[in-house]
Amino acid sequence: MKKIKVAIVDDHNLFREGLGFLLAQSEEIDVIGEASNGYEFLKLLDTQLPDLVLMDIAMPKMDGVEATRIAIDKYHELKIIALSMFEDQEYYYKMIHAGAHGFILKKSTGDELFKAIKDVMSGENYFSKELLKSIIINMPDKRKFKFEGDENLSDFTKREYEIISLLCTGLSSTEIADKLFISKKTVEGHKSNLFSKTGSKNTVSLVMYAIKNKLIEV
Repeated sequence: MKKIKVAIVDDHNLFREGLGFLLAQSEEIDVIGEASNGYEFLKLLDTQLPDLVLMDIAMPKMDGVEATRIAIDKYHELKIIALSMFEDQEYYYKMIHAGAHGFILKKSTGDELFKAIKDVMSGENYFSKELLKSIIINMPDKRKFKFEGDENLSDFTKREYEIISLLCTGLSSTEIADKLFISKKTVEGHKSNLFSKTGSKNTVSLVMYAIKNKLIEV
């Protein structure tokens, strides 16, 4: 069985070592390198190319946003999961734009970490439920969604624009149906079309797509 090659990037030695010890318990994971900042991480890539990186966001010398942007630009297949604290929220959008595939809280359980790695390696996005709730609730009131005339949305119908915007405010399919006076089945049909058009596999991926492609302005 081919192991998942993982690199850990964090400026706190004890956290990095603890995370490495936890990952070493899995027979499916091989920790191939560690770095204490983005600069060290990019140097590491010259000799070791991981499948997935667990990337801290706020670090000295070079933060996770810049390191992610440079690494993904050079190695398109590289998967990056951001290691986050709640106070890192100002960086979430930047990390998504830089190419991060997922976000997980540093206080998360080992089970959630392994799930995040599995989901991202299978081609999905992962967003800790607590973080996703936080990012939606704390989106500035000035946020707005782009509609007709924007080239990024040229393939979407007006109703699909509405569905995207409401999903990004945290509403469920039932709540969207009630708000738009349509059936839940119709909402699910629109969601299915949106998943197909955007290459998203779930609502989390669709929200990340909307942020990454600047369909939502915050």
